[in-house]
Amino acid sequence: MYKLNVRDHFMIAHSFQGETFGPAQRLHGATYVVDATFARASLDADGLVVDIGLAAEALKAVLAELNYRNLDELPAFRGVNTTTEFLAREIHRRLVQAIHAGRLGPNATGCDALQVCLHESHLAWASYEGPIREPT
Repeated sequence: MYKLNVRDHFMIAHSFQGETFGPAQRLHGATYVVDATFARASLDADGLVVDIGLAAEALKAVLAELNYRNLDELPAFRGVNTTTEFLAREIHRRLVQAIHAGRLGPNATGCDALQVCLHESHLAWASYEGPIREPT
């Protein structure tokens, strides 16, 4: 399996609901380093997994929608615990939409899978990996 990774970062504020989260029930901030890893069994006609420049631009655009935002105030996340795991899946979903909209070039739909990993620190991270199929 061939893989290509691009990296960026974003900062958010949010709070969680439920006793499980202890002090994180209060508003707090997080800075995430984000790795988006595209995978495919065989390279495209140009010898690429995906265009690295377009992948970096797409990741930056997806993160820009969240950067410096209080996620508790966004209608799409109302009533949702925006955990690191949840955000990894949400960023994956948005990148898959970008792929199918053609923002990563015409051959990006040939990728087999995408993994999005959010690093909270050098000690903790969470990720989501799934196929690249038409968004539902």
